[in-house]
Amino acid sequence: MLVRKVPGFVPASPWGLRLPQKFVFLLFLSGLVTLCFGALFLLPNSSRLKRLFLAPRTQQPSLEAVAQVASHPRARGQESPPNPAPAAPAPGEDDPGSQASSRRRKGWLRRTHPTGHREEATATRGGGATALRPQEGSVPSSFDFKAFRSRLRHPVLGTRADGSKEPQSLVQTQREKIKEMMQFAWQSYKRYAMGKNELRPLTRDGYEGNMFGGLSGATVIDSLDTLYLMELKEEFQEAKAWVEESFHLNVSGEASLFEVNIRYIGGLLSAFYLTGEEVFRIKAIKLGEKLLPAFDTPTGIPKGVVNFKSGSNRSWGWAMAGSSSILAEFGSLHLEFLHLTQLSGNQVFAEKVRNIRKVLREIDKPFGLYPNFLSPVSGNWMQHHVSVGGLGDSFYEYLIKSWLMSAKTDMEAKDMYYEALEAIETHLVNVSPGGLTYIAEWRGGILDHKMGHLACFSGGMIALGAEDAKEEKRAHYRELAAQITKTCHESYARSDTKLGPEAFWFNSGREAVATQTSESYYILRPEVVESYMYLWRQTHDPIYREWGWEVVMALEKYCRTEAGFSGIQDVYSKVPNHDNKQQTFFLAETLKYLYLLFSEDDMLSLEDWVFNTEAHPLPVNHSDSSGRGGG
Repeated sequence: MLVRKVPGFVPASPWGLRLPQKFVFLLFLSGLVTLCFGALFLLPNSSRLKRLFLAPRTQQPSLEAVAQVASHPRARGQESPPNPAPAAPAPGEDDPGSQASSRRRKGWLRRTHPTGHREEATATRGGGATALRPQEGSVPSSFDFKAFRSRLRHPVLGTRADGSKEPQSLVQTQREKIKEMMQFAWQSYKRYAMGKNELRPLTRDGYEGNMFGGLSGATVIDSLDTLYLMELKEEFQEAKAWVEESFHLNVSGEASLFEVNIRYIGGLLSAFYLTGEEVFRIKAIKLGEKLLPAFDTPTGIPKGVVNFKSGSNRSWGWAMAGSSSILAEFGSLHLEFLHLTQLSGNQVFAEKVRNIRKVLREIDKPFGLYPNFLSPVSGNWMQHHVSVGGLGDSFYEYLIKSWLMSAKTDMEAKDMYYEALEAIETHLVNVSPGGLTYIAEWRGGILDHKMGHLACFSGGMIALGAEDAKEEKRAHYRELAAQITKTCHESYARSDTKLGPEAFWFNSGREAVATQTSESYYILRPEVVESYMYLWRQTHDPIYREWGWEVVMALEKYCRTEAGFSGIQDVYSKVPNHDNKQQTFFLAETLKYLYLLFSEDDMLSLEDWVFNTEAHPLPVNHSDSSGRGGG
């Protein structure tokens, strides 16, 4: 009510105020309004009042918003952020019932940026670039990158030996050659297929495939850590810029849980741990969330295919008529998912893989062996087919690497690994009449006397685990690793191209050779040189570098084309018939393992790092602060 003042008149209404009283009242009212409006700045991001009264640009960004800003520093327009997986809220998003979300918000101000990490992030809004302050460009996280690097026992890239010594000079030349191969493979991909999943070097174009649910740039993500390791700085910056600007997660196709995890999430995690760049961490976490619907099964054993649009899942149609999950697929998530929890504060990732471990620990196993097919509905084995090659391989690898990655505290993983290895040696390991040791495949007690190229990683795995075996078994396991690796080398040596076939047999008087043309191809696989690298680091026997260099020469002669590297369809023909595909794992694994084979042992030291099954290095969880070379 407005009451006009008349001199000498004092109204009876309580609202009537003399002039001094009016000034005091207005002063009090003004202070109250200012206080209330200022309090809006202290409200949490989820407050509806804050969103109502404050302009959007003054809000603290949620992870969804930060992911968009960080990945589009020079964006020309806004893109809708991807929908989070139904099974878990996006990190930093509001979820009143989420303890993990609360922990991440608490960790916002505690986060320590890595030394040398670029603090600024820019985003185009309405045609103008706005620089974000460090705290605004960050993502809620309590992970201390600087402390992590200080705990490493060795410099990431190792120390440089004296190049004046002649033997070292030769090794340097060999290493530089492998670096040149990587540079050529990357530049060919960049020129003809940048942003596509793989390069087709013969037709000089890109290939998307249907494994990744619409995700693009698989070669970029798979190459990041190799480029960094080889100090190809310009090429690494090209790859990083593509991730920032063009790697979008709002896709809607069906994706392989396994392939997206080992290639994309593994590649992004390792790139973050090597560089501290937040964009890699953010993308890895967001992509991990998109995989969570795969675990929506009665047992918690994930199905192999997840639909990014609907959040539904299914098993592969070829896996026991769509009724089974694959041991190597659901058994090769543990390393990456533990790191997703470490970097996000969201326990859901660790809980998912620990449940898988629990199911496998408790289920009955025929003769101590793990068959390849398991029902995600009933939790029962669907077929007694056991293989250390395809369908089974990386499950065993992740057991021993989980033990090592935990800084040797995960006793369950250790026990499961050595129990499985003992069963494998008892029932699958054979020696051919010609003296070659191999790991056969087991079908309900009947052996197929063949070994796949994929199984050739096992020499390196057994060597890696030999140190922590029972004392009386250590020398035996080292010898077993050497013998299996020798057999895999023989599969290369007995071909005309000196490259190994997809599978080789031991029967009818023929040993370590493919017996049919459908198994005679080579698609740039890494498993043999992977074992060479591990055996070299354990023994320093020069034979492994000799064998590795033979592979380098064979790749140059038979797989290098004018526009990249290609697999060949018959390793027994000196006239190569190329398959027109430069596999992403050639850059992620094959060239990386060859480079490490000709490098010092402290480059990505095995004391500090384990490699996922796509050769992406993930750090050992050193809990002490006794690191000596963490740079």
